[in-house]
Amino acid sequence: MIDNKFSEVVNRFNDLGIKAETQIEGMLYAKPITYWDYIQTDALLNLQTQRTVLPDEMVFIMYHQVNELLFKMILWELDQVSSCSDEALTVAFFTDRLARISRYFDMLTSSFTIMKDGMEVEQYLKFRNTLAPASGFQSSQYRLIEFGCTDWINLIDKRYVVDLPQNISERDALEYMYWQAAGKDYRTGEKSYLLREFENKYCEIFVKAMKDYEKTNLWQKFVKLPEEAKSDKGLIDAMRHLDKTVNVTWVMGHYEAAVKYLESHTGETKEATGGSDWKKYMLPQYQKRIFFPELWSEEEKANWGK
Repeated sequence: MIDNKFSEVVNRFNDLGIKAETQIEGMLYAKPITYWDYIQTDALLNLQTQRTVLPDEMVFIMYHQVNELLFKMILWELDQVSSCSDEALTVAFFTDRLARISRYFDMLTSSFTIMKDGMEVEQYLKFRNTLAPASGFQSSQYRLIEFGCTDWINLIDKRYVVDLPQNISERDALEYMYWQAAGKDYRTGEKSYLLREFENKYCEIFVKAMKDYEKTNLWQKFVKLPEEAKSDKGLIDAMRHLDKTVNVTWVMGHYEAAVKYLESHTGETKEATGGSDWKKYMLPQYQKRIFFPELWSEEEKANWGK
């Protein structure tokens, strides 16, 4: 058996055009892998840098880092679907990847109790001032997830969809995305520092993603399926579940956590660290973000987020 495996290894290297003898000799001196080397534990545990001496700031930092790791996992699943050829994409594979993404978002939703119940309000209201003008709004991975899920027209601020110029470029369309509400004064048209810096860093990445996902986002992969596949109840349910999980359940979990810290008992509402009108930015019934509107009835869309 060992001889057979050895032959398979040699054949694999030969197939790759790599000198098998050299590779095998190198294995004699290779250090066996350890958990901490594979997971890069030391590197991960040294990525937390507090700006204050308040203990609960560490909870806030690590919680958001965990979120970003989960976002990366979601993008990994999205790209498995988007990179799969239309001919090879099966209902089973598609449904399974949708379920994986939904589970990640279910985990993100339930984890909001870590922020909602895991920090002292007094500590948060002190260390948050050192974070301004940074904001979770600036998560580029979350924007990429949205582009990977749906046609970007569904991410346009609902106030501007009807009058959106025809044949608008992806770069110009970014000016009308719903998240602009988190960083633009629509009375003056002036962008906040928060939004300007976000666009300076990620504009080119977003334009590329909009183009890359134009024909490969989840919705486009769905509509290209054979008619029988598009009628599969399990797949449709998985699409609808993901849509509601991301755009209602997860968003409301985030909103409820924010309410605890940004609304005082006197009814006063504090600004988000980025200075945004966070309620209108976050609450689903304002923007009614829906990834797959064709899969919902008019009544369901009218009551979205309520």
